[in-house]
Amino acid sequence: MVCNMGMITDRMADEWENNLPKTDGIYRLIDKAENSSSLKNRIWAIAALGDSRDPRAVRSLNGFCQDRNPDIRRCAIEGLKCIRSGRSVDVLINRLRDKEEQPEIRLSAAAALASIRSFGAMIELRNRYADPEE
Repeated sequence: MVCNMGMITDRMADEWENNLPKTDGIYRLIDKAENSSSLKNRIWAIAALGDSRDPRAVRSLNGFCQDRNPDIRRCAIEGLKCIRSGRSVDVLINRLRDKEEQPEIRLSAAAALASIRSFGAMIELRNRYADPEE
């Protein structure tokens, strides 16, 4: 049996595109993440925003990095790691520099910065590594 790789690749691309949230879906997720009274629903929506890899989610995820709840902050950082946007570098650097932040959240911020690979992110990671107080 001969398999046409081009057709398989096209079908896989179509399936991937069909699974991405459309514009209204992204904004519904943002609304749910911002306004739901349920922590579980907020975390689910934030995770879905990151999984979408949609750059429209970056501003909201950046904001969630400042949330009072550490689970929300951690989930937002993981979402930013998936999206890999340079627009999140400053927010992630702030999380990494915050000595009062939970260590696992700071580590997540470092991992997200490493995945972005921008010049500013790499300089900050190098500085943190060289800091004897870290």
